[in-house]
Amino acid sequence: MTEHFTEQPFLPLNIALLTVSDSRGEDQDTSGKLLKERAESAGHRVVAKEIVRDDVYQLRAAVSRWIADPEVQVVLSTGGTGVTGRDSTPEAVTPLLDKVVEGFGELFRQISFAEIGASTLQSRAFAGLANGTFVFCLPGSTGACRTAWDGILLPQLDIRTRPCNFAQLIPRLRER
Repeated sequence: MTEHFTEQPFLPLNIALLTVSDSRGEDQDTSGKLLKERAESAGHRVVAKEIVRDDVYQLRAAVSRWIADPEVQVVLSTGGTGVTGRDSTPEAVTPLLDKVVEGFGELFRQISFAEIGASTLQSRAFAGLANGTFVFCLPGSTGACRTAWDGILLPQLDIRTRPCNFAQLIPRLRER
């Protein structure tokens, strides 16, 4: 299990939240609200929040804007990671990535299996790096977002988590 460095102070990260949905507005965006609440409760700053239709080009435009912004350190998206005809988050975002973090999707599905069984196979959750920014693409269900945040993102976006975490890598992500 993870522990915390006792000598390391918490470092808040700047997070942009994207909800991908053809049917949800701000009032119905329970997954986006959960991620915003969880991030802020952990001490992070949500610097942008947007809802876009499940359209490859709208998705790509929103994520591109944020990965080009040096103030945004983490992009969290929810929705569009399933296997139906309208689910296009992986197709929209993957071409923007410099590196894929394969273990994120694998770990998400492993944790999710304990909660929803083999239905986790329908998730194409994934993560990667783009222009020194972490990008995490989660399913649209509130339960899946809770699972991803509580089981993976909360400890990995906390610089105090040991033995290692994503947050401590941020200063080195643009090294060449």
